[in-house]
Amino acid sequence: MKKTVFRIGAVALAFFAACLGCSGPQQAPAVEPTTATAANTTAPAIPSISNSLGMKLVKIPAGEFMMGNLEAIELLRKDYPQYDDYRFKLEDESPSHKVRITRPFHMGVHAVTLGQFRQFVEATHYATDAERNDAISSPPTSSRQGLGGYGYNSENHTLDADRNPKHSWRNVGFPQTDDHPATNVSWNDAAKFCKWLSEKEHKTYRLPTEAEWEYACRAGTKTRFWSGNDPESLVKIANTYDKSTARVQPEWAKFALKGNDGFEFTAPVGSFQPNAFGLYDMHGNVWQWVSDFYGADSYAKSPIDDPQGPPSGRKHVRRGGGWATWSFYCRASYRNYNTPQSRYFNLGFRVVLEEK
Repeated sequence: MKKTVFRIGAVALAFFAACLGCSGPQQAPAVEPTTATAANTTAPAIPSISNSLGMKLVKIPAGEFMMGNLEAIELLRKDYPQYDDYRFKLEDESPSHKVRITRPFHMGVHAVTLGQFRQFVEATHYATDAERNDAISSPPTSSRQGLGGYGYNSENHTLDADRNPKHSWRNVGFPQTDDHPATNVSWNDAAKFCKWLSEKEHKTYRLPTEAEWEYACRAGTKTRFWSGNDPESLVKIANTYDKSTARVQPEWAKFALKGNDGFEFTAPVGSFQPNAFGLYDMHGNVWQWVSDFYGADSYAKSPIDDPQGPPSGRKHVRRGGGWATWSFYCRASYRNYNTPQSRYFNLGFRVVLEEK
């Protein structure tokens, strides 16, 4: 694909770095992968169902796993020597703890696509947080106030450092077709989509809980990524910050993977290998909203069965990393969070369909 060079300023660098993004080894999860090693090129033949939007979903079985960071911080420091010390303050990923998912559920094989999100907007005439006149700023400072979302500006080859009225899910500034993931979607927008789809089909669609998301992402593995511990393994299974993205974001080149996944911005969903549950892009492409409020100490208080997160809060969790996210922040255990009005060029969602 055509390569376009752009720059972002020092202030924006700090902001987007934040948006990208300990205990010893634990026992293996109870649920084992249903296929051979993650590096295999043959996709698992996982049965799926389709809904009224053409969205494919796979059944995720009930089971249990160890949630949170499963390795000593010293091992992460060793494998990520280019990272500053403060980036290893990962207390909210601890303690690792046993979680039991007591009920099976269906999960979207892919993140919600631009085409699927468009069907929702056209059916409801919904205005997203990026398009509303009363959209609330996040964070609440004058530099972040105003309408719009975040995107790429081809005229000066930069990413927005602040909200831009011309950017929303409709236009993120770089090429997207209907099979790319929807971006610039807030938690509020994602919740409205789920409510509409539930009413449309007389079923219960919702965002996954944080525990369901990590369980589905790991798919029986206990490594940093479902593909293993090696960050370079992401090149075959995820669209993250690598050699291709470094050509358009050279300021962060020391954090780039050495491999090249072939995409500078978002990739069409399903462009890479799925995990053992048949889910694509659980690492990378777009960050994915989950239902939980964020709690820095929530793991210490978590019940074993079907944890739902804190009962209240100001921010919601997002997981998985995006197309411009460094591999460290794409780990299965990494937790990020934003206010429910937040929207970015690398932020989307996938849905869960509850079993009857």
